Amino acid sequence: MIQWLQPSKSPQAAKYIECYWFIEKPPETQSYEFPKLNPDPSAHLIISPINQTYDYSTDSGIARGRGSHWLFPHHQTLQLDHSKPFLHLGVKFHIGAIYSLDMSNYSHPMLDAVEEIDLSSLLNSPEFSGPTLLEIGQNDQNLCCAQLDDLLLPWLAKCKEDQHSELTRKALQLLDCTPISELGNLLYCSQRTLERSFRRVTGLTLKQCQAMNKLEAMLEFLYQRSASDIDWVEVAFQFGFSDQPHLIRHLKKQIGLTPKTYAKERGLTIDVYGGVKSS
Repeated sequence: MIQWLQPSKSPQAAKYIECYWFIEKPPETQSYEFPKLNPDPSAHLIISPINQTYDYSTDSGIARGRGSHWLFPHHQTLQLDHSKPFLHLGVKFHIGAIYSLDMSNYSHPMLDAVEEIDLSSLLNSPEFSGPTLLEIGQNDQNLCCAQLDDLLLPWLAKCKEDQHSELTRKALQLLDCTPISELGNLLYCSQRTLERSFRRVTGLTLKQCQAMNKLEAMLEFLYQRSASDIDWVEVAFQFGFSDQPHLIRHLKKQIGLTPKTYAKERGLTIDVYGGVKSS
């Protein structure tokens, strides 16, 4: 299994892009075939071989297609079909960044959606070569990231900021360390104004986004510990839950599993492919 994660080296690109990531499952590699992807408030642009299929399943349906695609922010846990070899090069955007992008076919908000794309048309780059970029990603992550910066910067230069995106960016900087009820005062606006701007930009409420961020941090914490080493009372306290039953309800709602069941199954993508860190 080949995998890496790197931040953008361009300050202009990094304003909108959180990181680039790469993952490959070569033939004959044995791994969990149907991992689950936890809810995510960020959008991902996923570059894949043109004939490679993708499959995202939820309780309400299945999104299937081929090749490169958008994975938009999603409230639900998605089950992936990774039973066959695959290759993905991803661009993870900051929360709310797609609001500022010049996407002619985008109608905000698009949540819990997957959409096939023609990257050459999207980026207005007839010379774009997905296979070449994927091959570089397999062999040289630094060169791959540099080429992604060069490829995306002309597109990102078209981004437009307004008072809603600026207020949302400030709120996101405080969201994980500040009670939601205090954000309006800290940002010198009414709570209603903040909520409306935040939802306009991200498609999510402040509470939904905060819950997803908390879940992501908790899953990273749990990934580093074996089931026998996890003290759920301690976990509940560390991640701001009022008690253990509150934590149980949260996990059940977010990923459909109780803490003990999750610790036993470990079927999320972080468990299957590891906590990929930038290098």
